[in-house]
Order: sequence, then C-alpha cells, then structure tokens
Amino acid sequence: MNLSAPQQNEAALHAVDYWQVIKNRYGIILLTLLLVFMTAAVITYVMPKKYESEATIELKSRGAGMRPFGAQNSETSGAGQMTANFFGTEYEKIKSRNSLAKVVEALELVNRWNVDKETALSILKGMVNTQNIRGTDLISIRVRHTKKEDAKDVAEEVTRAYKAYREESEGKDADRTLHELNKAVRDQEDKVEERRKVLATIVRTKGIIYKGTDSFYGSSGVDEDQGAKNALQTFHQLEQEKMQLASQISSLLKYDSDQLMVYASGLALPDNIIRNLHPQYLEAKRQLESLKINGLGERHPTMLAAIDQIGAMKKQLDEGVVNLRDTLTAQLDLASNRLKSVTVMKDDTREEAIKRGLDAQDYVDAKRDFETDQDLLQTMKLKQIAETISRKMGQDSVQVHDQPVLSNSPVSPNVTLNLVLGAVVGLIFGVGIAFFLEYLDTSVKSLEDVERYLQVPVLAVIPKDVGILHKQSGMSPDAEAYRILRTNIEFNRKNPEDNAITVVSGGAGEGKSTTLVNLAYICAQGGYTTLMIDADLRRPRLHTFFDINNSVGLTNYLTTELMLEDVILQTPVDNLYFMPSGILPADAAGILNSRRMSELIQDAKQRFDLVLVDSPPILGVSDASVLASEVDLTMIVVQHRKLPRNMLLRVKQAVENVGGNVIGVVLNNVDVRSDSQYQYYTSYYTYYAPAEAQVGPPSGGSTPAPAKPQANAARGNDSELY
Repeated sequence: MNLSAPQQNEAALHAVDYWQVIKNRYGIILLTLLLVFMTAAVITYVMPKKYESEATIELKSRGAGMRPFGAQNSETSGAGQMTANFFGTEYEKIKSRNSLAKVVEALELVNRWNVDKETALSILKGMVNTQNIRGTDLISIRVRHTKKEDAKDVAEEVTRAYKAYREESEGKDADRTLHELNKAVRDQEDKVEERRKVLATIVRTKGIIYKGTDSFYGSSGVDEDQGAKNALQTFHQLEQEKMQLASQISSLLKYDSDQLMVYASGLALPDNIIRNLHPQYLEAKRQLESLKINGLGERHPTMLAAIDQIGAMKKQLDEGVVNLRDTLTAQLDLASNRLKSVTVMKDDTREEAIKRGLDAQDYVDAKRDFETDQDLLQTMKLKQIAETISRKMGQDSVQVHDQPVLSNSPVSPNVTLNLVLGAVVGLIFGVGIAFFLEYLDTSVKSLEDVERYLQVPVLAVIPKDVGILHKQSGMSPDAEAYRILRTNIEFNRKNPEDNAITVVSGGAGEGKSTTLVNLAYICAQGGYTTLMIDADLRRPRLHTFFDINNSVGLTNYLTTELMLEDVILQTPVDNLYFMPSGILPADAAGILNSRRMSELIQDAKQRFDLVLVDSPPILGVSDASVLASEVDLTMIVVQHRKLPRNMLLRVKQAVENVGGNVIGVVLNNVDVRSDSQYQYYTSYYTYYAPAEAQVGPPSGGSTPAPAKPQANAARGNDSELY
C-alpha cells in the first residue's frame, strides 16, 4: 500500500501535466483544429460529386457433371468446388482487361469520354469496385462516376461483359472436356474389344468354362481338383499304415519270449490267436502255482497234467508269434506296394491339377480385365451422355439478382464524414503540435525549473494582468503576492543591513518596473520607509506610475552638486519616496559607475529602510551590471514562459561576474487560471483579503502609516528625510 500510493500520485501528476500543456496551448490547438477543419471543408466543397450504381450477382461454380470423372455428390458439386481464393479470383476477372475491353467497345467510351482506349480502360478499372456480401455467394459490383447515367450504364455493361466472358471461358472448357471425353471413350471401346478377343481365345483354346469364385488356394499354393485331393489323402493313409506296421514288426523283434507274447496279445490284428490263448496260458500257470501251494508234488498226476497243458499252450503261443510276424511282414510289403502306386497316381493327378489351375487362372485374369474395362467404359459413356446433355442445356453460372438503377443523390464526397475526420485529425494534429512546441520550449515553466537551473529560490509568483496597486481602490487581492515577496525578501537576506536592492530582468517587457513599484508600495504600507530610484537611464518608466515630472533626478545629482533632498520626491503614498531618472545622459554606464553613485547608495541606505533601484535589461546594456555591483542584493524578475533557460543562466552569471548577490527570482505574469500548478500559490489571496466595508481610506490620507518593524527601528530618525 505504501509503495503504490507514490506511484498513483506520480501518475496523477503526469496526467495533470498533460492537461496543463493542453490548457497552456489551447490557442494553437484551436487554430490547428480550425485550419484543418476548414481545409477539409474546402476540399470537400471542391471535390466533384460522384454517383453510384450497384449490381448484385450470384456466382455458381461449374457442377461435377462438367468434370469427366467427377462424382455427383454434395462434396464436389456446387459451392463445394469453390476454393478459398474463388471470390478474389472472380474480382480480378471482373476488372480484367478482357472483360473491361468489352465494356469500352459496347458503350463507346473512347468517344463518350473523349480519351484513348488505354486511358478509358484505366479510368474504367478505377471506377469499378467489387465486394463479396458476407455470408453469401453474392458479389456486389459498384460503379462511381460524376455522371449518374454513366455510372448506371457502366454497371450494367460490366455485369453483362463479365457474364459473357465467363460463359465464353466455361464454354471453351466444356468443349475441350467433351472432346477429350469422346476421344477417351473411343480408346476405351477399342481396349474393351481387345480384352473380349483375348478372353474368347482362352475359352476356345483351353476348353474351360470357369464358374464360381475366381480362384482356390490349397495348402500347396496351386489350384487342385477333387481327384488330386483324394489321391493325396490315400497316400497319407497308406504312409501312416506302413509306418505303423514297421513299428509293430520292430517291436516283435526286440522283445524276448514272455515279453513278446505280452506285446503280441495287445495287437488288434486279424487271426491273432495270441489275444485269446495268452490269457488261458496265464490262467493255467496260476492254477499250477495253486496246486503247488496245496501241497501236490511235481510227480502228482494232476501236476503233470497241468505242466503238460502249459507246455502245449506255450508251444501254440510261440507258433502264433511266428505266424503273427509273418503276417505283419506280408502286410508291410503289401502296404509298401500300394504306397508306391498311390505316389505315382498322386504325382500324375497333381501335374494335371496344376495345368488345369494355370489354364483357369489365365481365364480368370482375362475375364477380370475384360469386366473392369467394360465397367469403366460404361461409366465413361454415362459421363459422355451427361456432358452432352449439359452442354446442350447450358449453365447459367452468373445470375443477376439486382440490376443497376439511376442514382439521384451523390455518394461522394461524404460531407459529414469528411468534416468529422477533419475535426478529429485537426484536434489530434493540434494536440501533437502543442506537445511538440512544449518539447521545444525551453523557457521557464514552473518554480522547479527556476530553482533547478538557477539554484536560487523563487521569492514570489505574480499573477497575470496585475495592475498598479496604489492606483486601485480598496484592498486588491493581488497585493497578497507582493506581501509574500516582501516577507521572502526579509527572510532570505542574510544581513539585515543589506537593504539596497536592484531589480533586473533579462529582457524588456518582463514587468520589472511594475514589480518594483508594487513591491515599494507594499513595503511602504508595511511601515518601511522606502525609496525608489529610477536608474534605468535608457527608458525610464517609474515617473509615469506617479505622474511625476522626470526633468530633475538621478542624473542631475550625479553630474552636479545638488543635495539628495533636492532630487527625492514624496509620493502620495505614506513612507514611499521616489528619485526620478533625470535628463537622459549620453554615457549612462559611465555616470552610474562613479564614486558619487556609490556615495548615493550608501547615503540612501542610511536614510531609508529599503532602497529599490530600477535598472535596464541586464542582457542588453551594461548599466544593470554596474548597479548590481553597487547595491547589496539583486532581485531577478522572470516573465513566465518567455525567455529560454540558458538566457536566465546568463542573467545570473552577469550579476555574479560583477560581484553581485542574487537574493532570488520573482516569477512574473503567471496565468494562474490556466496553470493549475500555481493556483494553490494564490488561491487564498481573495479568501484572506478584507471585505470592502472593512477597508480604510486610501493610502496618502490622514491615516498614519504603520510603525516600522523592530529590526529597522534601531536606525532612529536618520531614516526620515523631512
């Protein structure tokens, strides 16, 4: 919060400064505004009146039917074919040379405007203005001309010429498209006929009629018929059977007697007696073991019978195994022979199937090519028919919705717009000039400028148009500024004895003499015995403020033996005395730069509380520098916004170069009503000024003057002349 407050104050100060510049130079701004406004008014008045005629047309792009292979759908027909630059291209076509040349010829503009053809084309192109109506496919064609009839005729003819130009261009495109399409159809017909002949040749030579799908893909990657598939299946079965028989024979050869019988009993083969006999053999052996357990001996008849039975069964089993092995071997030989025959049959069937597949593939390829080209030919014939019909019907790609009409009121110049723009431009230009002049202006504009560049205090700010105070009736509010000046002089002089002050300025007309007279009057009112010395021996003016004769004065005292009392006059104001300049000498600087002048200053300082010496402009003559070296203090009067800052520095340097002491600066002739930064300085003058009823009689009456300040009372009666 504490940081933002100074920034806001600074921003507000800048805004006030900008407003102050505008207020100070409002005359320049108003003058510029008036000049630009009048210029705009004159230009508007002398500009030729122009009338406008407008035609509204709708643009339609070529439909898809005009394209040989275009698709008839919403994406490719109508406005869908318009590119992003469609309207820009059409604008240029409307104003193209080919289109406008037709207008020139149709309206005979060469004779009508009395110009050559190139000039007529140039004028015509500048008259025509095209614009797309937002959100539509409409184009507005506007034509402006000083003659309303010409504007209407040109607008009509431009529309007609553009329509004819576009129809001609699109007609040429359509003819070229139709010609190419007819040629392509003939070529395609020849191609289809060639395809048909190839297909017929394949059908006759191969002797096949293919039906169904175009191709079959088996595991071998070639086309096969059912016979080839059956042969291959039989081959796989026989091969599996042969492998099984070989495995069984191998197992029979590998096992011993008991294991062989166990294995043989598990084979599911025809005439395999082992499957039935082997379980009986095992059962007989269990019975034999049972008899042994029951205690029968080996010689027992039952035991012998059982052993004989088991032996007989064992013999039968061995014979069965041999027979089984022979049977398997015979079956293996049979399977091998069958496998060989099936292999030969399979290979033959495969070759035949491959040959038939290749023949079928040739047929399929030829048939596919024929059908594809035939479909393409059909599509092209449909396009050919559509193109032919479209060409005969014609297409209205430019449709006129609004015909141009005769305009009765001019559209140019726009008086209101021109005057408003003139006022706005004048105001902006005036403000710009004001700020530019403010930037170039190096004169003193504020108290801060004086104190920054001269390094001396500002003793008072004197408002503009302040008159002579002792001639005004009552108590003037302007007197408060001089009271402030009197107070600041009193507090800024370091030595109370420094009571001789010369008032100087850089140039003439800065209000130096008026400031001195009013300051002397205020000091006299305050009880100071004040002496005014008119040391401006070039152009003296102080005597005119009091209507006093200027024949005897300072020059007489400096050049003769006159007494001081002889050249000092009492004014109508109490405590205020005046020494005129006297007869103007030829060498003013020489007279002032004398011992008698120094003695005069010293004598006057002893007799009066305050001695104010008027001098000529210090930059013009050397008189002021001489006076600045004779008196105690020098007060510089600066007119607000008049002299540049470097000139003021020269004024101060001129005083200091002769040993003078600058007490301060009086900023004179300030327009406090326009310069808001000074209003606070003088805003309370009126508030503190006494009312008319309370004001006493004018100075110079019988009312005694106020007593002298205590600081000057020590001088005693020596300060009084009479």
